[in-house]
Amino acid sequence: MDGMDENTLMGKVIVITGASSGFGKGAALRFAEAGASVVLAARRGRLLQELQAQCEDLGGGSLAVATDVSRMSDVERLFEKTLEGFGRIDVWINDAGVGAIGPFEKVPLKEHQQVVMTNLMGTVYGSYFAYRQFLRQGSGILINIASELGRHSVPYYTSYTAAKHGVVGLSDSLRQELDASDIRSIHICTVMPTAHDTPFFDHAANHTGREVLAPEPLHDPENVVETLYRLVIDPKDRQIVGGDGIVKVLMKNIAPRIREKRAAKQMHEQQMEQQPPAPDTSGAVFTPMPEGTGVSAGRNAEREH
Repeated sequence: MDGMDENTLMGKVIVITGASSGFGKGAALRFAEAGASVVLAARRGRLLQELQAQCEDLGGGSLAVATDVSRMSDVERLFEKTLEGFGRIDVWINDAGVGAIGPFEKVPLKEHQQVVMTNLMGTVYGSYFAYRQFLRQGSGILINIASELGRHSVPYYTSYTAAKHGVVGLSDSLRQELDASDIRSIHICTVMPTAHDTPFFDHAANHTGREVLAPEPLHDPENVVETLYRLVIDPKDRQIVGGDGIVKVLMKNIAPRIREKRAAKQMHEQQMEQQPPAPDTSGAVFTPMPEGTGVSAGRNAEREH
């Protein structure tokens, strides 16, 4: 399976976690518009129901399954509901994620733990159920959304960075297993976005003592949505989305210590010194928030004005 022709996306079954906002929501709408059957997973059930109606209006089949990916039983239920509803899975996109920002020692350990459970173990669970199904079917595309921080690092995002490194490693290792068995009909794709204008920064736990700064450049999330669409048509092993991310990863490889010190100084000044004071919050790490329901958070529009 070398991918899918744009004309054959009609009726293909695509599971998307983290579908209530950001990249996941954008991808759901994009694939529904192409006639795919999208299975929507996130914790915010009401938003999933609204998105399901939107997807069906666009012409795609749709199923909404309230899911907390940090719970293996929820992901297994998502998998089972998908097979009950559609009988197969053609694409599985692991997109659900949360962040906790602040000095390592000031972020409560339970928040570090939950960030890893959601970002890494949620991806492990989704990959496990999807991969086994792909082997049974003889085909499938698994897309794991990591981050540029899966290939380099910044301070104050410690557990998020650790989890995203894990996602990259998981995907690379799984791809090697396919290579070792000479299986060419299943694809493992890793997407590594730079900072994008999604609700991620509204949902992140914050223990910096300052308002969360969404870094610049802050890219249009539709760039990632289009990357996901293209990967289903033409699967690639790894995709960094955002030119600045490519430069950062390159510098990390060429001059790692210089890159680390420069990134540390820049992040500390911008986030820990220049931002207005703000109270601590756990954000959406444990419990979903009503705020931040769009594909975009609208920060770029605000900055333009």
